Amino acid sequence: METRGEEVHIDKDEARAGNTPNIVRYVLVISLALAIVALSAIWITGALTDDNPEGSNSATAAASVQGDSMS
Repeated sequence: METRGEEVHIDKDEARAGNTPNIVRYVLVISLALAIVALSAIWITGALTDDNPEGSNSATAAASVQGDSMS
């Protein structure tokens, strides 16, 4: 701590009453990686268990079959 006239100048660590170990950066990186892995796993398992891999909508196919039978 340094005093210049009536002004008091304090270092960052002294003002914070501690040190800054940059742990927040590691928490953010790890949580981002876990979120990417979790969302990828959900997407991949959903794609693997899809009954209609061609991508056509089953509701649209059912409606067209129902429409054809009415004519």
